[in-house]
Amino acid sequence: MTSDHPAVTVIGLGSMGSALAAALLDRGHPTTVWNRTARRAEALAERGARPAATPEEAVTASPLVIACVLDHEALHGVLEPVGGSLGGRTLVNLTSGSPEQARETSAWARSLGAGYLDGAIMTTPPGVGSPETMFLYSGSPEAFRTHRPTLAALGDPVHLGVDPGLASLYDAALLGLMWSTLTGWLHGTALVCAEKTEAGAFTPFAVRWLTAVAGFMTAYAPQVDAGLYPGDDATVDVQIAAIDHLIHAAAARGVDNALPELLKHTMERARAAGHGSDSYASVIEVLRSPEGGR
Repeated sequence: MTSDHPAVTVIGLGSMGSALAAALLDRGHPTTVWNRTARRAEALAERGARPAATPEEAVTASPLVIACVLDHEALHGVLEPVGGSLGGRTLVNLTSGSPEQARETSAWARSLGAGYLDGAIMTTPPGVGSPETMFLYSGSPEAFRTHRPTLAALGDPVHLGVDPGLASLYDAALLGLMWSTLTGWLHGTALVCAEKTEAGAFTPFAVRWLTAVAGFMTAYAPQVDAGLYPGDDATVDVQIAAIDHLIHAAAARGVDNALPELLKHTMERARAAGHGSDSYASVIEVLRSPEGGR
């Protein structure tokens, strides 16, 4: 180990864990790996990783332990029996879970004298190692400062704050945005494909439009924070009228309308709550309080 390339341990060698270990090896970090099914370490061992025979051997091999396993139950099943070995080390937990689970795991790690960072990987395995890929972290600022250079081998490390639940919370929110966006694109693609337009021809227009939509989000964020929604661009009433055109066009072409019908229903709830003449950002009020928007 050198100060420029500290040793790291990776626990869990599924598709994502293997990608994490490979990225660390590519950056020159001595990397110890452990997986319940030992054969998953073979390919990494050929690239220079050191397979550990037991979780305790893996933990004690490095000052930084990165865990990426199936879920928090699996995480604790592996690490609790060797928890005493975590003292004085930093655990970076990249296992998907809830903010509440992250806070519980943080408290457990700190009770053992370990530093703790919870993390969210904002990519699929092929994106690991790219400096463009966001890795979100929350928890100990000291642990983040100490290990940031190493974590940069995985992607762009972003520290959200001291609350260890923040990374999981942002992860859930951003995945919701992704699914909504991709499903909206697929619905639009189904609509234009009904007129013999190929997805490849439509998509450049969708990407360009999403750039404009990002501008709307930037403009609406201060309105959301202030709770004031001046309807000086396009009001909720205007959007309800516009979405009817989408619903009509989709129905005429046999395209499923569940998504736009849901969106229209949400807009109508906002109008019923008194936001018809407000900006579209006001829809957040019925999302924050579903009962109040009925």
